[in-house]
Amino acid sequence: MIVFDLRCSAMHVFEAWFGSSAAYDEQRARGLLACPICADTDVTKAVMAPNIPAKGNSAARSTPPAGAVAEPDRQSSPSDVKAALQVIARAQAEMLARSTWVGRGFAETARAMHEGSVEQAPIHGQTTLAEARALVEEGVPVAPLPLPVTPPEIVN
Repeated sequence: MIVFDLRCSAMHVFEAWFGSSAAYDEQRARGLLACPICADTDVTKAVMAPNIPAKGNSAARSTPPAGAVAEPDRQSSPSDVKAALQVIARAQAEMLARSTWVGRGFAETARAMHEGSVEQAPIHGQTTLAEARALVEEGVPVAPLPLPVTPPEIVN
């Protein structure tokens, strides 16, 4: 796995994980990358600071260079990843609790809200990739959820 800092044309910077550099190139070429903040699909790699380990026989810097963000000296463990996913899942669950499920009618409802013919309110639902792209092209503010959602009609 490889992590890249990505940037959309609105200058939002975010991280994304890929199986390889080639996987990033393929997804970008197919238009599958979108900014999680504004759903912009004009996404490119952002400049990243290299993570170069200190030589074993030299003293480590006690403070990072000016403007740098201090990084931990260890790799993420599976328990770190699990904890991060739990935080994301909790945040998404709280957001969905304040949102209305509109199912497969998501694109139509989001478009109607954007046009002002329906009162704006938080919604979530299902749509195809083509419908989502059309919404973004029309300027409708939509974003994919980070984790899958089970439709309420199939929850026991």
